Amino acid sequence: MKVLVLNCGSSSIKSQILETANEAVLSKVTIERIGAPDSILTAFDEQGRRTRRSLVVKNFEDGLNAALTAHAGDLGAIKAVGHRVVHGGEQFSSAALMTPEVVHTIEDLISLAPLHNPHNLRGFYASAKLMPQAQHVAVFDTSFHHTLPPKAFLYGLPYAYYTRDKIRRYGFHGTSHRYVSQRVGAEAKVITCHLGNGASVCAVDHGRSVDTSMGFTPLEGLLMGTRCGDVDPSVILALLAEEGASAHSVEELLNKQSGLLGLSGLSQDMRTLLAQRASGSGRAAMAIEVFTYRIRKYIGAYWAVLNGADAIVFTGGIGENAAAVRAEACAGLETFGVEIDAAANEHMIGIEGTIHCGRVPVWVIPANEELLIARDTEHCLASL
Repeated sequence: MKVLVLNCGSSSIKSQILETANEAVLSKVTIERIGAPDSILTAFDEQGRRTRRSLVVKNFEDGLNAALTAHAGDLGAIKAVGHRVVHGGEQFSSAALMTPEVVHTIEDLISLAPLHNPHNLRGFYASAKLMPQAQHVAVFDTSFHHTLPPKAFLYGLPYAYYTRDKIRRYGFHGTSHRYVSQRVGAEAKVITCHLGNGASVCAVDHGRSVDTSMGFTPLEGLLMGTRCGDVDPSVILALLAEEGASAHSVEELLNKQSGLLGLSGLSQDMRTLLAQRASGSGRAAMAIEVFTYRIRKYIGAYWAVLNGADAIVFTGGIGENAAAVRAEACAGLETFGVEIDAAANEHMIGIEGTIHCGRVPVWVIPANEELLIARDTEHCLASL
C-alpha cells in the first residue's frame, strides 16, 4: 500500500510517501516557513537526490498542494494518509480512522495541546480536500503511553482534577520511543532518550511504556531547546506575581525563552553550544552540563522503575548526532554497568549501532517515525 505520511507543525509540512509492502521511501518533501514570503521547499526522490527552492506558500492548503506536486507520480495511487497527531487524550490508545466523530474528538482535545493539535488538524483539513479518494488515519504521540499505571500518570492534586478535568501525565514522542524500543527487542527493558529541540526519556518494559518524563504537556521533564523542563510550581506563581505578567507571557517564557536558549543566552541549537563551549563560553558549558545532568538523573530514576535495564537508547537530532552529549549523559553510570566506548561513540553519527564497552548495551538508533506511522495506518485500515 502507498501511504502518504504527514507531520504538520505551526509553519511547516513534513511529508513522505512510503510503500508499505517493502517499506521503501518513494519520496520526501518538506515545506518550511509557511505564510512567509520566502517559504522553502526541499524534496528528495527515491534515489535520495535533493532539490531545494523558494516559493510563496500562503497557507496549509497551498503548502500541501505544492508538496503533492513535488512528490509527483500518480497521486491517485495513494490509498491512505497517515497523520501525526500529538494529543489523543485518554480516548485513543491506537491509530484511528479520521471519521467526523474522531476529528471532532481531536478538536475537543485542542485545549490539551494548543501548540500542536490545531496544526495537525490543518494538515488533515487540507489533505482531505485535496485527496478525497484516500482514507485518513490519525496516529497519536500519546497512545504509546496509555500503558502508564496510575502511580505514574497521576499528579498529587485533588482527585477530581483528574476525573473531571483529565489533568494527568500523558507523555509524548510516543512514536519515537516505540520505534527505537522495538528495534532493541520486544522482550527487553529499555530506557529510551529522545533528544532534540524537544526531549524526553521513557521507561519501556517488554514493549510497554511504564513511565515517561513529559507530562500533562511537553513542557515537563528534561531541559529542552527553549522549554524549561521540570520546575517548582511556585516559580510559576512568582513569575505571575511580577508586574505586567500574564498567564500568556509566563507560558511564552517557559516554552519559548527558557531551556538551552535561556540558560546559555546564545542559542537553542546544541551544535552551536558545543562549538561555543569549545571556544571557551562558560554559559554554553553550563547549559550543556544542566542538559546532560537531567538526562543522567532520569536514566537513574527509570533504572529504579524498571529494576534494571537491558539497554539504553539515544535518538532524536541531538541523540543521534552529538557524541559529546551521549558521553556526558552516561558519565557516572558506571555502577550500573554503563560505559561508553569513546571511539565507537565518535563514529556513530546519524547511523544505528552500539557505543558501549560495559556490560549494558548503549544504542544509537535514528528514529523512523514516518515508517511507524505508515505501518500503523495500514494496520488500522486492515482492522476495519
